[in-house]
Amino acid sequence: MKNLLGTGERFFYSLFFPGLIVCGTLCVCLVIVLWGIRLLLQRKKKLVSTSKNGKNQMVIAFFHPYCNAGGGGERVLWCALRALQKKYPEAVYVVYTGDVNVSGQQILEGAFRRFNIRLIHPVQFVFLRKRYLVEDSLYPHFTLLGQSLGSIFLGWEALMQCVPDVYIDSMGYAFTLPLFKYIGGCQVGSYVHYPTISTDMLSVVKNQNIGFNNPAFITRNPFLSKVKLIYYYLFAFIYGLVGSCSDVVMVNSSWTLNHILSLWKVGNCTNIVYPPCDVQTFLDIPLHEKKMTPGHLLVSVGQFRPEKNHPLQIRAFAKLLNKKMVESSPSLKLVLIGGCRNKDDELRVNQLRRLSEDLGVQEYVEFKINIPFDELKNYLSEATIGLHTMWNEHFGIGVVECMAAGTIILAHNSGGPKLDIVVPHEGDITGFLAESEEDYAETISHILSMSAEKRLQIRKSARASVSRFSDQEFEVTFLSSVEKLF
Repeated sequence: MKNLLGTGERFFYSLFFPGLIVCGTLCVCLVIVLWGIRLLLQRKKKLVSTSKNGKNQMVIAFFHPYCNAGGGGERVLWCALRALQKKYPEAVYVVYTGDVNVSGQQILEGAFRRFNIRLIHPVQFVFLRKRYLVEDSLYPHFTLLGQSLGSIFLGWEALMQCVPDVYIDSMGYAFTLPLFKYIGGCQVGSYVHYPTISTDMLSVVKNQNIGFNNPAFITRNPFLSKVKLIYYYLFAFIYGLVGSCSDVVMVNSSWTLNHILSLWKVGNCTNIVYPPCDVQTFLDIPLHEKKMTPGHLLVSVGQFRPEKNHPLQIRAFAKLLNKKMVESSPSLKLVLIGGCRNKDDELRVNQLRRLSEDLGVQEYVEFKINIPFDELKNYLSEATIGLHTMWNEHFGIGVVECMAAGTIILAHNSGGPKLDIVVPHEGDITGFLAESEEDYAETISHILSMSAEKRLQIRKSARASVSRFSDQEFEVTFLSSVEKLF
């Protein structure tokens, strides 16, 4: 027996030390290869950043694979570019995008049409062919991990085409940060709209609650719930590591700040930078109720993504409509306005249309997709109520726009709307919050039963409160936050 143990130990040590040497050699080789790639990229960067007059130009790049979408994140991108171009006019500006079906000029025209933003200097677009790697439809299971790993490959494609001096991830792909910092040798910053994973998501799985990212078959199975919880904790740990690589971190709300501080633990370089809302453009809309048609218009503004929870709006509206028909009240109409990024979003809109038909309210529900800014403004000028139903919305630009335009906002009682936006202004209420289908229906009914004078007072308070979310305020806080990168 002793001879067997002795033989086993000798066999183990005979494999252990050579294995250790091989692993060490491979690690050293990997470091050498990565360092060589970094040197090659630095040489490539010097060649690209040298202008015609022989001077080095700073290259500032934004990673925004869906820059042609029409959401609030895209508004942050264009306003950030405009602010930087004002302060650093000599720099070269680059946007990494996966919108390969349109030209750079069409993207800029779309930004002007949707957001009323026109840049003062040229922008170079680097078109990425592998954007499909970050599509959620590609990963029916382990979606967070799949998209995050996919973003590394997409980031590698971006880095191989253009090596910037300053890299800013403006869409939440934190796994690209170490790639650009350690391989590309860039100063890196990030603007976080929504953490890829949050402590709230961990709570949903831990408590076995059903959600759009936590299906019923998992909540009903304790073993699967524990496996998913372990997966989430491991992912949160890795997410914290890659996020901590950022030299500058900007978050869009108090809610996002709390989660990023607990995950990334980089409080010394993290600031709240409220996203820019085109408050000024809506100020010419009169606050008094001016109706072209009898009845009341309810408007929802937001991209057609699953987390926006548009079905809740339609169900609450149907419940309200049935009640109002019994009471013979003025006619009501719901208009859902938003952007579609891809075929999945278009399919989602079709499903919402079918839901309206199933509930028998299709005649009173309209969908407006990727509409111009002027048309959006026109709908907001006619609306009595603005609806928002996303649980734990990171901020809510659509909420601010509704308040600035003079609609009475009814938002979800969570996240940014609850903590930062729909809060009292000088002691006066600025809007309403709700959670369930019944809450929304009852609150809408309450708002419509108010006198025009009472609604006018709420509109005035709401409009006065949103000046802190203006484009001008964003430019000041954004430039102050990113100054360290330059």
